Amino acid sequence: MAEQVPTKRPRLATGGMVPIGGPGSIGGSRSSDKLETRLGQLLCCAVCLDLPHSAIYQCSNGHLMCAGCFTHLLADARLRDESPATCPNCRTIISRELCSRNLAVEKAVCELPAECQFCAQQLPRSEIAQHESRLCDERKVSCDYAKIGCQWLGPYHELERHRNACTHPNKSGREVLAALQRMDDKEAQQLRTSSTLFELLSLEKLIFNDLQFKPYRTDEYITKLYYETHRFSSFGLQWACKAFVNNNQKDPQLSTERHLSYQLVLKGKLPSPMTIHYLVLPGPFGDVQLEPHVYQHEFSENSIESPIQPLLVKDSHECNRLLSSKVINFRLIMFQTATTPAQPSKS
Repeated sequence: MAEQVPTKRPRLATGGMVPIGGPGSIGGSRSSDKLETRLGQLLCCAVCLDLPHSAIYQCSNGHLMCAGCFTHLLADARLRDESPATCPNCRTIISRELCSRNLAVEKAVCELPAECQFCAQQLPRSEIAQHESRLCDERKVSCDYAKIGCQWLGPYHELERHRNACTHPNKSGREVLAALQRMDDKEAQQLRTSSTLFELLSLEKLIFNDLQFKPYRTDEYITKLYYETHRFSSFGLQWACKAFVNNNQKDPQLSTERHLSYQLVLKGKLPSPMTIHYLVLPGPFGDVQLEPHVYQHEFSENSIESPIQPLLVKDSHECNRLLSSKVINFRLIMFQTATTPAQPSKS
């Protein structure tokens, strides 16, 4: 009987070890990815494929959806009369009763690293906002004397040097009067916006929708980027919102300063003219930094699109951050007011 040769176990090298999944093995390409990168791909939303910023829901089979996309799926199913809604991955039925929040994933996402937009330092996602607003030495700050006209804006670590060299504290009252007047005008505008909003909140007909701007391309030879929401229902009618970069500029990528504008579009026929006041807010699922402003338009059979109005985001850097996102979550509030009937012409 032949002697049985024992099976050799692979010897583990103490130096220059070749990792499992190295070159020539299955999964070798994944070995070069960091663990947090692979976790980010696993924990992203199944709809927008981005890491959630708020609550995370899961279907009965465990597929993850951020709160914005989850409510969007439910609303889309209602609008298309395809009740109930289904998970985009496994097509199982989803609803607020059948889906639950996944707190473990929410906590894990908060601990994943994110890069500071100013200093490129890696920090947990739960700490990045405080770091960028209060702690980062590279964060952009204005001069202490901005209220009297100093226009300096620079990194925080240069603030002390600029403060010592700033000439505005030595200017006369007559010289700083123009800057104070600009501040008064800005505060007056904010007060008018607040007063208008308080008056609109007392109206009988008002409604809000939590929406998502999603990127699209035009069919032109040189395509242009624009954003559009799905249709939503308000006041018994179908609507949509569109957004444009730099007022639909031909080549916005060639501009260093970028801004967004948007318009409200009526989808369908309108039986009679309707006056709508509307404004955009960050909402519960969005983190866009913007200054709210109330706009007004009278929709009619011949005017189903509002004028393109500026979306007053904080600055160009905030605009770039929004453009880098897969979706832009926001809340749209609409108010319906009585339309003043046209006066008959005198013969």
